[in-house]
Amino acid sequence: MRDDLLSELLARNDDHHQSLTLDLFTAVRDGQKPPVVSVSCSDSRVAHEGMWNVTEPGWLFTATNIGNQVRTTIDGDAVISGSITYPIHHTETTAIAVVGHTGCGAVTAAYDAVTKDEYPTDPGIAHDIDGLIPIVKSGLEAGLADEVDRETTINRLVEYNVLEQVSFLLDADSIPDHVDVYGFVYDIHGAYGAVDGRAYIVSVNGEQEPAAIERAVGDQYVSHVKSLL
Repeated sequence: MRDDLLSELLARNDDHHQSLTLDLFTAVRDGQKPPVVSVSCSDSRVAHEGMWNVTEPGWLFTATNIGNQVRTTIDGDAVISGSITYPIHHTETTAIAVVGHTGCGAVTAAYDAVTKDEYPTDPGIAHDIDGLIPIVKSGLEAGLADEVDRETTINRLVEYNVLEQVSFLLDADSIPDHVDVYGFVYDIHGAYGAVDGRAYIVSVNGEQEPAAIERAVGDQYVSHVKSLL
């Protein structure tokens, strides 16, 4: 029996490898030194390489999970995920980009768990959502749902989650002081502006004041600086 989806995957790979130059992997076959590790949410609409326009291997180390979370729990202790500490300690990576996205299903699930007592039935999903619940509770206690609709609340919580993930990284002993940590929200709903696919920067090494971030990015990228909080 022919599997059409499998055939499509293989056809897409054919298109991929046929488009490559012969020497594309020459510099990285025996090792990698990506300058950035991008931590993004598991979502088919949010592609690391797409949002950063990465077309060459070896530039971007990717770490993807439900809710763009930076830490995991081992024997009851919270530690930074190995998919982040590995490039930091073994590939000379010097920057971390934490990227949330508007309309995040993981943040929405955590919000519904907190406000409606509705929890995912799949144990793996529930485990990942559990890591977001304290963040959502904290955001709601801070008034992020006050006098706004559900969609705006979710998007505010998305940004708040990014800021909390950045904070975890900055406080972690496993992340050296020389490593820069950036927080972004990838907008696919027009929540921050009219440009689909723009990554809005909401934190630079913990600095959240828009004026300070604008100074950090320069006049050319002021349009990328905006906050819903």
